[in-house]
Amino acid sequence: MRNLLFLFFIISAISLTSCRNDFEFKPSSGGLEFSRDTVYFDTVFSNIGSSTYTLKVYNRSNEDISIPSIRLGKGLDSKYRMTVDGIVGNNRIFENVEMLAKDSMYIFIEVTADVAAANPTDFLYTDQILFGQGTSEQKVELVTLIQDAYFLYPQRLDNGMYENINIGGRLERGFVLDENDPINGNEYIWNNSKPYVIYGYAAVPANKTLVVEAGARIHFHAESSLIIGDQGTIKVNGGISNNSDNPLESHVIFQGDRLEPLYEDVPGQWGAIWLTEGSKNNEFTNCIIKNGVVGLLIDGNTGLNNPEADVKLKNVQIYDHSNFGILARTAYIKAENVVINSAGQFALACSYGGKYNFNHSTFNNNWASSRQLSVYLNNYIEGADPEVQPMEEATFTNCIIYGSNQIQMLIDKVDHPIFNYKFDHCLIKFNNINNVYTNNELYQFATDTAHYVNCIIATNNSVANPKFLNVIKNKLIIGVDSAAKGQANPLFAQGTFDISGIQRLNPYDMGAYNYSIFEED
Repeated sequence: MRNLLFLFFIISAISLTSCRNDFEFKPSSGGLEFSRDTVYFDTVFSNIGSSTYTLKVYNRSNEDISIPSIRLGKGLDSKYRMTVDGIVGNNRIFENVEMLAKDSMYIFIEVTADVAAANPTDFLYTDQILFGQGTSEQKVELVTLIQDAYFLYPQRLDNGMYENINIGGRLERGFVLDENDPINGNEYIWNNSKPYVIYGYAAVPANKTLVVEAGARIHFHAESSLIIGDQGTIKVNGGISNNSDNPLESHVIFQGDRLEPLYEDVPGQWGAIWLTEGSKNNEFTNCIIKNGVVGLLIDGNTGLNNPEADVKLKNVQIYDHSNFGILARTAYIKAENVVINSAGQFALACSYGGKYNFNHSTFNNNWASSRQLSVYLNNYIEGADPEVQPMEEATFTNCIIYGSNQIQMLIDKVDHPIFNYKFDHCLIKFNNINNVYTNNELYQFATDTAHYVNCIIATNNSVANPKFLNVIKNKLIIGVDSAAKGQANPLFAQGTFDISGIQRLNPYDMGAYNYSIFEED
């Protein structure tokens, strides 16, 4: 009997054990964590692959999970290859990869030898590692430098920390440009021999001048900026190209370091070009500034006592910034042929007083926000000392001020004896649909000839439309049926050239461009 009971116990135990599932893996819901969100590879050259780089993947949850797939975004065309948890694969999909609770695994990635042929004209090759699918998909970026460039970045110090600079009383990761850098040479002269890539805050200090030569390409990594310090100077000397196949060949271009077509017009990819208070003799000529938070952040000197412009702008295009195209505070700007399009708040904000003169410029804002404007004038900052600064001058001549919202120009004035503004031969979008500004003395377009001279007021999208070629693609050339055609003040147009370098002819057109005959783009 005892033998029978013992045998029954053994059989029962075996039966129970065989039915037990020790590891029940649930599909991953996208809660993976990674040792880095972007894997940066060193420069690679033709016929030479990269070193192997490591990515660590963490399952921080209390559950055993199964990742439906781990794959390269470019699939079979990718120039990367990876090893996932010890399994080697060349552009394959790793399916149902299991991870225990509170566990981690390694992914090893390398670049194949033929990567340089993939993007022969770019200095970056990029892809992604994709984890999971659908709404639970996560990704890690892969970036390889495949073309030589000047890389400007904070150095790591002996104590393991990085260089810092003082910005507004706080330390930020940044560095001062070096005229005798052992790798880049004179960092105060940027030429077109190869691109420049900036990481962190690059600073021009007192009594130094940064010269950016024609054809230079400047790329900013995320959260990076260029700062011109007190008594520092920047001279951007772009040119107009005679190459019809590449009309921007001689322009200087400032933009982010993500060169994939997907990022062509994505705002907020980097910080700003900041001309701090006390910077002097700054000039930007024939250049494009795109895809930052603020294109130009200009902190002026002292308004009325400033005899020289903080910055002169000529043939400058500023596109797709998440906050402002230009944000000026008590600044002095002299500008000709400026085009600003698409900004999260204001294309141009002339704030806290100052002195501003814009001739033959085009401001447009179609940002999908009720807050967006093209031109904003303001003479105060609440809580500042002093709170109000004089608006010595805000003159706009032969300009176009337009956009998708009903009102594209706003004057935000606090009482001060000095607030001078004038719009001379300008096309202004101002559709006072709710009659909010009907009796406001600042907007008496028809009768106030001291502040509004021969202006065209667009009260809706069909009346007085500038008829831009393609706003979405930043092509703000006006067409043959534009309301701005032939309406400029000849006193300020005669003998000048438009932003493309074409001479203006009578009758002259408002805005930065001469009109063109074109088909829908």
